[in-house]
Amino acid sequence: MYHKETVEQWLSAIRKEMEHACIPDTLETIYIGGGTPTALEAEQLDDLLFLIDPYAKHVQEYTIEINPETLDATKAAVLRIHGINRASIGFQSSDHNLLSLMGRNHTMETMHTCMHLLRRVGITNISLDLMYSLPGQSMAQLQQSLFDALSLKPTHMSLYSLTIEENTVFKKKGYEHLDEDSEADMYEWIVETLHAKGYHQYEVSNFALDGYWSRHNIGYWQYDDFIGIGAGASGKENGSRYDHVRSVQAYIKDPCNRQLIPLSMEDQMFESLMMGIRMKEGMDLAVFEKRFGESFEHHYGTVLAGMLEQGYMEIVDGRLRASEKGYEIMNSLLVEFL
Repeated sequence: MYHKETVEQWLSAIRKEMEHACIPDTLETIYIGGGTPTALEAEQLDDLLFLIDPYAKHVQEYTIEINPETLDATKAAVLRIHGINRASIGFQSSDHNLLSLMGRNHTMETMHTCMHLLRRVGITNISLDLMYSLPGQSMAQLQQSLFDALSLKPTHMSLYSLTIEENTVFKKKGYEHLDEDSEADMYEWIVETLHAKGYHQYEVSNFALDGYWSRHNIGYWQYDDFIGIGAGASGKENGSRYDHVRSVQAYIKDPCNRQLIPLSMEDQMFESLMMGIRMKEGMDLAVFEKRFGESFEHHYGTVLAGMLEQGYMEIVDGRLRASEKGYEIMNSLLVEFL
């Protein structure tokens, strides 16, 4: 439920945290997410983006997440005025019953309107999120949803299987995602279909037309540092990760309070691998050695040799990447390195 007074308090907390966060004005990407930023009223959305303006001078990719039910012409204009040039929309599915199950109420008509509003103000780099392995979802329902999504002509698509976590509505109602075989069949079909439609899979869950890879997300997978601002946000700076409290009310009371999680060198090496091999082109071994002062081959020699010999991993042009068969069992490979 939307409470204007709470939003005003939240904006004040955001302002206070940003004043203490030492944010450089040389940022190359900004990503506003964490749910539905466009649920804000147009005036408050403008206030939020105004706070970010000083740090967006050199930003090349400026993304905001959008729930199609909450965007209107005024908000679209606000986004463009502040330089936002990329949108990530929670499409999820085009099946009415599955959307209702997720608490979503948008329709294909809503989606068309949302896409039109964005394109009319010049925001043409648009990513759609698609979910699969939803409770009771059939292959036919998934196929129709993907075809409907493609009819909107997005430049990018992100693919997510359902994860049912504790204390979520799905968990409380006893819903479960599909079995592993059905989930794998859906994933493989989506990958094949998007490839045939000209979308390049550059990461496990992400597909894009030429020139539309997400620069911001690539930063995560290359294990770059990033700054997190706001309730529930996470960041990574100077060898430590940090998490903000998820409760909005707790964040309003103390916006600078965050849990610091120091990372050992071993932690950082493994996380760098874990993120890097998510990308189809793999992890740059020279960057790894420069960052940690030790070659990957030396540190993970025995395990790496076994992976290469079995054909699960390969080194191409100085990058370590999973082979096609290794890509399908990536979690198992990471366990071996861990």
